[in-house]
Amino acid sequence: MSSQIDLIVKNALIITVDPGFSILENTSLAIDKGKIIAIGDVSTYKASKIIDGTGKVVMPGLINSHTHAAMVLLRGFADDLSLEEWWPKYMFPTEKKIANPKTIDIGVSLACLEMIKSGTTSFCDMYFCIDEAAQAVKRVGMRGVLGEVLFDFPSPDGFASYKEGLAYTDDLVKKYREDDLIQIAVMPHSTYTCSPEVFMACKEFAEKRRLLLHTHLSETKTEMQQIREKYGKTPTEYFAEMGLLSPNLSCAHCVWMTDYDLELLAKHQVSVCHSPESNMKLASGIAPVEKMLRMGINVALATDGAASNNNLDLITEMDSAAKLHKVDGLNPTFLPARQIIQMATINGAKAYGMDGWLGSVEVGKVADLILLDLNKPHLTPSYNIVSDIVYSANGADVDTVIINGKVIMEERKILTVDEQEIIKKASAEGQRIYREYKLENKG
Repeated sequence: MSSQIDLIVKNALIITVDPGFSILENTSLAIDKGKIIAIGDVSTYKASKIIDGTGKVVMPGLINSHTHAAMVLLRGFADDLSLEEWWPKYMFPTEKKIANPKTIDIGVSLACLEMIKSGTTSFCDMYFCIDEAAQAVKRVGMRGVLGEVLFDFPSPDGFASYKEGLAYTDDLVKKYREDDLIQIAVMPHSTYTCSPEVFMACKEFAEKRRLLLHTHLSETKTEMQQIREKYGKTPTEYFAEMGLLSPNLSCAHCVWMTDYDLELLAKHQVSVCHSPESNMKLASGIAPVEKMLRMGINVALATDGAASNNNLDLITEMDSAAKLHKVDGLNPTFLPARQIIQMATINGAKAYGMDGWLGSVEVGKVADLILLDLNKPHLTPSYNIVSDIVYSANGADVDTVIINGKVIMEERKILTVDEQEIIKKASAEGQRIYREYKLENKG
C-alpha cells in the first residue's frame, strides 16, 4: 500500500551539493511536510502533486547571504559613484523616504519576486521596518534571516538610538521564535557607523538570546584607514579586541584584509559574505576569497542591495565571482564551478547555522529546491552541467521553486502573490521617491 505524501519530483538530474557533491541522473525525490523523505526509489509513495523533472536540473535553492532587499526601490538611483559618496550623499538621505512600513512592504515584496524568479529561496537582510519585511517575506513564501540595522545615531525609520532598535529586535525575536520561515538576527551596521558601545551591546544581546550577529566589515580602503587612525588597528583586529569574532558572526564584504586579519577570521570560524558585483560597481576592491577558502574560512555568496549591483540574480553572481577571481589571481583554476555552487548554497546555510537542515539535497533536510530548464539554446549542448549553471545559465532559466516543501513558482508563474500588482505598486512608489527627491533638491 502506498503512503500518501505532498510532492514527488520525478526523472530529474539532481545536483545534491552533499559532502560528496553527488550528481544523480534520471532520479526522483519525495517531499512531505516540508522535508525531503526519499531520493531515488519513490515507488512506495503516492503524492498529491507530481512534477515531471525530465530535461530539468534539481538543486538546492540559492542562499543570498547579504542584501538590503527594499533597496530594489533605489535601483539605478545613484550609479557610477564611490561608496564614500554614494552612501552618505545619496543613499542614506533618500532611505528616509522608504523607511516606512508601507514602502518597505512594497520593496521587500518586489525583491522577493526577483529573487524567487532567479532561484534564491533564502536571504539575509539588514534594513528597516523588519516586522513589515518579515510579513512580506512570509506572504511570498520565502525564507529570511532578518535584522533591524543599528547605528550610533537615529535611524531613518524612527529609532532615536540603538537601544530602541535592540528593544524592537527583542520584540521581533519573541514574535518569530517559532516561525518556519523567519529567523531574527542582530545587525549593527559597520565600524564607521557604530561605536564600540553599540557593538558590545549587540554582542551581549545576541549571546543572551542565542542570536546570529551580522555586520559589514572592511568593505573599503577608506574604512581600513579610518579605523586604523582611530583605534590603531585594522577593523578585524578591532572586532577581535571586542570579542566579536565567533562562529556566530557573519561579515559582509571583507575586501581589505591583512594576512593576520584572515588568520583571525579562520581561527574564530567567522563566515564571510562575498558580494563581487557590488564591490566591482562601487570599486571597493576584490576580496581575497581564494586565500580565504584555502585557509578554511567559510565564504558564502551575496548580491548586496540592488542599488549597488543592480540586480538580485545570484546565478549571474556566481558567474561574476568565478571569473573575477580567476583574472585577479591570473589563474584559471581559482574558484572552480563546483566551489562556486557550494558558496551559493551550503556555505550560505553554514553562515547562518542552518547547514544541518538546509543547503543541500539530502534526505531529512528541508525541501528548499529549484528546478532549472535545460532546454535552452545557451545551455545546449551540455558536457558539464555544473559548469553550465555557473558560466552559461541565468536567473530566467529557473522554472520551478519549492520552499519549505511548498511550490512557490511553477513554470515561472508565482503562485503565492499577484506579481503584476506588486510591480505596479513598486513602480508608483519609485515615482513618488524620485518626485520628492527632486523637490527637496531643486535648484
